[in-house]
Amino acid sequence: MNIQIRSSTTLPLLLHLQNVKGALVYFMQAGFAMLCAGSIRTKNVMNVLLWNLLDSCGGAIGFWSIGYAFAYGGDDMGGKTFIGHANFFLMDGADMEDWFFQFAFACALSSIVAGTVAERSKMQAYLCYSLFLTGFVYPVVAHAFWSTNGWLSNSASNPLWGSGVIDLAGSGPVHMTGGVTALVMALVLGPRIGRFHDSDGNLLDVPREFPPHSVALQFLGTFCLWFGWYGFNPGSTLNISSEKLGDVASLAAVNTTLGAAAGAVSALFTKSIRETRRTGVTTYDLTAAMNGCLTGLVAITAPCATVEPWAGFVIGIIAGWLYLLGSHLLVMYRIDDAVDAIPVHMVGGAWGVISAGLFTNESRLEAAFGMTENIGWFYEWGRGSGNFTLLGIQLIAVLFILAWVFAIMGPFFIILNYYNWLRVDPLEEEVGLDISRHNGSVYNYEEGTAKVESIDSLHKRRSIRGSHSGRSKSGKITQINDTFPDEPIANIESGVGVQE
Repeated sequence: MNIQIRSSTTLPLLLHLQNVKGALVYFMQAGFAMLCAGSIRTKNVMNVLLWNLLDSCGGAIGFWSIGYAFAYGGDDMGGKTFIGHANFFLMDGADMEDWFFQFAFACALSSIVAGTVAERSKMQAYLCYSLFLTGFVYPVVAHAFWSTNGWLSNSASNPLWGSGVIDLAGSGPVHMTGGVTALVMALVLGPRIGRFHDSDGNLLDVPREFPPHSVALQFLGTFCLWFGWYGFNPGSTLNISSEKLGDVASLAAVNTTLGAAAGAVSALFTKSIRETRRTGVTTYDLTAAMNGCLTGLVAITAPCATVEPWAGFVIGIIAGWLYLLGSHLLVMYRIDDAVDAIPVHMVGGAWGVISAGLFTNESRLEAAFGMTENIGWFYEWGRGSGNFTLLGIQLIAVLFILAWVFAIMGPFFIILNYYNWLRVDPLEEEVGLDISRHNGSVYNYEEGTAKVESIDSLHKRRSIRGSHSGRSKSGKITQINDTFPDEPIANIESGVGVQE
């Protein structure tokens, strides 16, 4: 996505705006950090905060060295390519302002996975995944969607089926790619201890809930993300060469607002009605409202510049329903997602890409991308044609992301798991990663809920040379009292510190 400059007098202003919108997108990292921290138990907060910091560090290194080159390198060389091949380490005349904006997108993608695998993943696994995702996996998808040489790109000289995919700001490349990665890692990593099975390995009749330790932090994180989305969506219109650029950006901002609002209201009241019919008591779930809001934001990211406001509202309503369905299916199939990032980003991202193929309006498409031949399927019926071209391309894009991420990240996580790099030891997981790996806790409480005997067991095992590993080379978790038969298995709830 290269900036089109019409006058030399506009150059300084556009370059400055490019940096401002990149900073706005980058502020979303604070939102991801607060949302993840609030959603987990207190004994792991310091660990997940460090992960979110390292997302920026690893993302910067990976995207600077090879990621940007793989995504956009060689855009001016013509022809279609699967991956970029120039501007490694930002050499050979790379656009610095464009790199900064795209780096913020890459960081957002990496942070999506942090919450899903929180409380049980090893630091080295997270670092490896962050570098690999931002340096290779995501750039290939971004290249396909947004590079002028991408095989799905609508800006290519000969776009797919004369149209190319419509995704303004990344429902597919950013959010769906991150969501699918989170799903793959959750499948290989397994659930947190006690989530679906008791201490003897028997399946629980009702999955155990691990409630968030701070709804206030979740709420703060949600609003930080919503605010940052105005750099994500309207900010992306600055890369479009259009006489109606101001109108396009304003439409993107309006649709972003409506998608978020509709998603929150949809998820909140749908769950409230469902619970009322089930229990006879009316309740209002703030977490459902927040995640519905985020799913609406994810969904509207692709079509925000090409659909009418009423369609943005409808897309948000459906996004809220899809979030509730996706969250329910995760529990049904015993997939542990600590922050529900999979239904928010994978399901919401897929719906966003597909919705662009349904609701894209002819006049809006022309203003944003300069095309009118293939429009949304519902509008094609209004033309009397039923032309499936754009919707077909959007579906191909969804399938491409699913296939690419599963094919690359699946073996990657399986290899990490085989060499015992993926999951922490069961005793460390019970004690909490703050005490186990960071020599402290995020809150300075004298008493918490980490059992003193569990902490003593951890120190005892570490002091014994050649002690048994809590996880076999095959990746199977062994019980804590297999290593120390005399030590009871700790029954640790959320919290930090030591409980006598």
